[in-house]
Amino acid sequence: MWPDRRLLDLFGIEVPIVQAPMAGVQDVDIMIGAAQGGALASLPCAMISVEKAREQVNIFRQRVSAPLNMNFFSHTAVSMTSEQDARWRKRLASYFQEHGLDPNADIAAANRAPFDAAMCALVEELRPKVVSFHFGLPDKALLKRVKDAGCIVVGAATIVREAMWLEANGADVIIAQGAEAGGHRGMFLTESIAHQPGTFALVPQVVDAVRVPVIAAGGIADGRGIAAALALGAAGVQVGTAYLRTPESKVSALARKVLADADDDSTVITNVMTGRPARGVANRVMREVGPVAAEAPPFPHAATAMGPLKLAAEKLGKTDFTNLWAGQALRLGREMPAADLTRELAGAALTRLSQMSG
Repeated sequence: MWPDRRLLDLFGIEVPIVQAPMAGVQDVDIMIGAAQGGALASLPCAMISVEKAREQVNIFRQRVSAPLNMNFFSHTAVSMTSEQDARWRKRLASYFQEHGLDPNADIAAANRAPFDAAMCALVEELRPKVVSFHFGLPDKALLKRVKDAGCIVVGAATIVREAMWLEANGADVIIAQGAEAGGHRGMFLTESIAHQPGTFALVPQVVDAVRVPVIAAGGIADGRGIAAALALGAAGVQVGTAYLRTPESKVSALARKVLADADDDSTVITNVMTGRPARGVANRVMREVGPVAAEAPPFPHAATAMGPLKLAAEKLGKTDFTNLWAGQALRLGREMPAADLTRELAGAALTRLSQMSG
């Protein structure tokens, strides 16, 4: 049925769809639905503890017999200097005052941890079928342990040079993440947001540059997008934004309304929410401070000062400081269970592919 079975056979899945790991807005419920629909389920682990990750994987395996992907950030942790902290708090001071908050109060640090020995030990214990990394790959010793555990390693590239680097350094599969994609850009060999290619320009060039299977990501939210990506040489697709409005998603009711009302031009790439470029629905602070601000401290420290502002604004029914990560195909999202959505996406893609070949 599918013209390219490389990903299906490698991952042991029924349809060439990877449910994107979406830290902060999903848990095991979306994973179970995606797996029931035949896709590869993904657990975002960068913002949860070892214990929570183990719990989520165990729940998944109790509910469904299917492979899963554990996803990690692999950035190099950087401390925030007191000068960077002071400059950022000064830039946001008027918002703190507006909400009756002390801009100099102690705030719990934002948690976006890179893959480390503790998480690597968990991978060795749980042995997921797939382990994927964002922002490059971890150091060679940790990566070897992941591979020795029998896991397939997936890395994300935003330019061809990154894809070639990932293949040369041990990635078994590469995600070609176009500029349309929601959430954090996987960029690690470039810092230029302006030079990020779109999905359908990036995918065929990555396919030509590497030998490993390529997964297309960014702006793919229906059968037409999946069929187009496969026609360009991708072995599969990664879909995230389309799952945001499923009942299994942990997106708040307030944020769901913003997502439902969004237009095709509602998202921007910004660094003000976390300190790294990421695409989401533009909110007040993105528009007024960014979307790209030189004052933003390094990842993930920009998010620390946003914490109390987010809570204060949401109590007033506003998403002024809420990071609503989403891709440019946001308007194509639907409110339906994750399993049904996955089957619908796959069925529509097969129909389109048969029309293209017939």
